[in-house]
Amino acid sequence: MTTRQYARLVSEWIGGVGLDPRLFGTHSLRRTRTTLIYRRTGNLRVVQLLLGHTKIESTVRYLGIEVDDALAIAEQVDV
Repeated sequence: MTTRQYARLVSEWIGGVGLDPRLFGTHSLRRTRTTLIYRRTGNLRVVQLLLGHTKIESTVRYLGIEVDDALAIAEQVDV
């Protein structure tokens, strides 16, 4: 499946549940899912791996959380 085909499929799903497909896309859903995972688990390292980020700072910025809080959580996670 190509990226464009996937984007069309997501757009159809969004429209199918009654939402405006212009407000949601593959990237916004990617962000939503990882934000929910972070909120439920507090595991920043897992989110970093899911997003494919090499730097934890990138993940922190992506999630829009406080750097100090994120780094404190990250230090508690064994890799």
